[in-house]
Amino acid sequence: MTAAAIVVAYLVGSLSFAVIVSRAFGLPDPHTYGSGNPGATNVLRTGRKLAAALTLLGDALKGWLVVLAVELWWHPQPVGDAGLAAVALAAFAGHLYPVWFKFRGGKGVATAAGILFALSGWLGVVATAAWALTFFTTRISSVASLAAAIAAPVASAWLLGPGAATLAVALMGVLIAWRHRDNIRRLRTGAEKPVAPKT
Repeated sequence: MTAAAIVVAYLVGSLSFAVIVSRAFGLPDPHTYGSGNPGATNVLRTGRKLAAALTLLGDALKGWLVVLAVELWWHPQPVGDAGLAAVALAAFAGHLYPVWFKFRGGKGVATAAGILFALSGWLGVVATAAWALTFFTTRISSVASLAAAIAAPVASAWLLGPGAATLAVALMGVLIAWRHRDNIRRLRTGAEKPVAPKT
């Protein structure tokens, strides 16, 4: 049963809403412009705010729904805490490396947020607050994402305690940082640009 849940989580996580929404709105493939990242921030570069919002919502909801479904239907038996953490990581990995889209996925921030809210509402609130406070201070999406990636494991250790879930959250944070490695290089050189000027 656990193996089936992990496979389903990966397949659902592989649904790239940046591509799906862009096709529905008649927009270019998000791999072909801007950062080339299939995520809400890149879709926003088209000027279609609704498309970007739907991308963000879809990517977050898929992570939230998969983990919540396992919690409600299969947890704590026979999946267990370790199985639930594996399901969360599978959904996240699906977003990063989607089988439906030639394994060209996004950076995982929205999907991770959905997973965090499913694991613990307060955990999701803390990570989202870290992202929001950093973003509205810097206006740089990558910095906000990295701040949330750091805050989430700390908050998880406090709220959920040491265990499989906190390990999964920490691994997601590491993977988010890895997917932002080009952004980190640009931050070091001062080339990373804000999404919008500070007001």
